[in-house]
Amino acid sequence: MAGVTRNGWITRSVIGIGLTSLFSDMGHEMATAVLPMFLAALGGTAATLGLIEGVSDASSSFVKLWMGHYSDRIGRRKPIAVVGYAITACKGLLAVAANWHQVLAIRTVAWMGRGARGPVRDALLADTVEPACYGRAFGFHTAMDTTGAVIGPAIAFVLIGVVSYRQIFLISVVPGVLSVACFAAMVRERARKPDGNPRLWARVRELPRDFKLFVVSVGIFGMGNFAHTLLILRAMEILTPEYGKTAAAGTAAGLYTLHNILYAGVAYPAGVVSERVGKRPLLVAGYLLFALMCLGFLLEPPRLWAMAILFSLAGVYIALVDSMERAMAGDLLPGHLRGTGYGLMATVNGVGDFVSSFVVGLLWAKVSPAAGFLYAGALTFIGGIVLFLLRNTGGPREATVP
Repeated sequence: MAGVTRNGWITRSVIGIGLTSLFSDMGHEMATAVLPMFLAALGGTAATLGLIEGVSDASSSFVKLWMGHYSDRIGRRKPIAVVGYAITACKGLLAVAANWHQVLAIRTVAWMGRGARGPVRDALLADTVEPACYGRAFGFHTAMDTTGAVIGPAIAFVLIGVVSYRQIFLISVVPGVLSVACFAAMVRERARKPDGNPRLWARVRELPRDFKLFVVSVGIFGMGNFAHTLLILRAMEILTPEYGKTAAAGTAAGLYTLHNILYAGVAYPAGVVSERVGKRPLLVAGYLLFALMCLGFLLEPPRLWAMAILFSLAGVYIALVDSMERAMAGDLLPGHLRGTGYGLMATVNGVGDFVSSFVVGLLWAKVSPAAGFLYAGALTFIGGIVLFLLRNTGGPREATVP
């Protein structure tokens, strides 16, 4: 790739994508940190929250696949990403929601925007740097993304009890608008020849076999990897009897902030390490750490210090998973199928998110929270075993330059 060296991977576009994700996640996580409390005030339950998270993820899944393919087809990715970030910023409309049905509708529309932008952004990032630098590029992006996820809940933590939940949703629109401006102004797209082939499934069939096998393990893990808003809700439930509702809500937001600090801090170092030891071992470790976290929540009930450890494990595992899944996909995908491949992986992850959030929420409400964590831990452990057996994926190698 002309003009990009191993030491020159940190380009204007990489920084622009990173800043975009920082602002976007700041707004998203600010809203996410108070969503369980807002939903509880509207009369929602764990099952309701699981349904909202699951439907939102599922409805965005097919947008991910189509938009990834469409970006390959037309040879343009940037305009799709800009529109996607703009739609995601509309989650501030949660401020006017009067019941959980309206929360579901607004969250779903916002997540469709997120679905549209994700695969094309990842493909654009992979287009921007040398394959040898995928680990650090995606690690840097995850770190920037998660820095926003640290700032967002921290702001929410300070504002809880000072302003209403609805006002926090309105404030979250500001970083959302900044994310759109950063992507539009800073990210440059390299000209590519349009593919012109409208047949989505024909392109899916052309994806490399190794990539398809990799996506199987991603899908198994995804069916257990529930939305972390459920962790916030569980912390609230455990802490409320001792600390009271308001203090428990603030402490849960603080635990989520700790989660995101670890998420941000581990992502880039993990990307650098992956270029030496391979991406697959780190991704397997991420899957198994999630299973360990679920095992910890089976203790009834964990103390505050124990929950701090469990939220920390959650932050470390998601840093490994988020960075390594996307970096491994970059290794396994040829340039002309990159949008389609990232779209397929995101769709599989989205379907898995729907299954996991819905099933965990349902088990939580109908059986017990422990049943939900047991299901999630078992699925993610199986996903880690399957990935471990795929020994030809994610090792340090020279991928084909697009």
